[in-house]
Amino acid sequence: MRKIATTVALVTVLSAACGGHATRRASEALPPVRASIGLATTLDVPRTVELYGTVEATRTAAVASRVMATVVAVAVKPGDTVAAGQVLLEIDATAAKGQESQARGALAQAEAALALAQRNFERYKALHASHAASDLELDLATMQLEQAKGAVEQARGAVAAAASVAADTRVVAPFAGRVVAKLVEVGDLAAPGRPLVMVESVAGRRLVLHVPENLAAAVKVGAQVPVRIDAVDGGGERLGRVVEATPGADPTSHTFTVKVELPDLDAPSGVAGRATLTVGQRHAVAVPVGAVLQHGGVPMVVVVDGEGKARSRAVTLGGNLGDGRLEVLSGLEGGETVAIGLGSVPPDGTPVEEVRS
Repeated sequence: MRKIATTVALVTVLSAACGGHATRRASEALPPVRASIGLATTLDVPRTVELYGTVEATRTAAVASRVMATVVAVAVKPGDTVAAGQVLLEIDATAAKGQESQARGALAQAEAALALAQRNFERYKALHASHAASDLELDLATMQLEQAKGAVEQARGAVAAAASVAADTRVVAPFAGRVVAKLVEVGDLAAPGRPLVMVESVAGRRLVLHVPENLAAAVKVGAQVPVRIDAVDGGGERLGRVVEATPGADPTSHTFTVKVELPDLDAPSGVAGRATLTVGQRHAVAVPVGAVLQHGGVPMVVVVDGEGKARSRAVTLGGNLGDGRLEVLSGLEGGETVAIGLGSVPPDGTPVEEVRS
């Protein structure tokens, strides 16, 4: 029995030795691959966050009237382009014009009283010079003249105010732009402070972002920001500039409002946009673009070990760093040697011969 056990053990040892030699011979039998050799490097790259926002016009106005009266005509509709000063709608001017007429009548009366006071003053002035009128009488005439002048100025101000109100019965565009909303119809009552028409500028847009308070300190006015508007140009990237950052946070959302100017953007207000903000630096691992291979749809990097053998690694890629290198988020460490320019992923253990340029 002891003899059988010894025989089995001997066979097991010989089998293991033969198997190890077979594996080593298989590895040594692999034909070498030729590749350039590089290093996975560690570097600092910008730490970015992508925030969603809403596009708004550079200028927006809720046009209202100072007159309370009935709307008698609406000259525009949403989508119309308007010039600065163009009439948008008209309000019944009967009452306003009546007030203007009253003010002009009061002005005429004040001017007549001034003319009388002026003649009276001249008469008392002459009498006083010939000692036929007392100082008190001259002073009274002077006072009446000044009061009449003041009454005329007051009446002229009332006429200007009434004329301005009458002019406001024709509601006009405050600037050149586009009508985005018509909020009244003929027959509606217009009142001071009630929006009647919404107008926004045509040229120039802004992307309004709500930045979390932990990132707000990194946002600087004047900074260039990459922006994507999915509704325009297929969401291609364009550069915007931070033109406004509120100094205080919203107490409800705990966010800061940031506005990014997009002067060349022609997009409807209200559409969504994305901005990539740089909020600091972080460490990253990078490899040459030529070191990344695709194997079954999985990005791979071939690492050359200390014996010059290929060891494939599945990696997770970040962005293109723009200098011929790709960021590797996982699967590789800085300082490791990588093969560059391989056409495919070789079997592990394949010898790698360096191609020197």
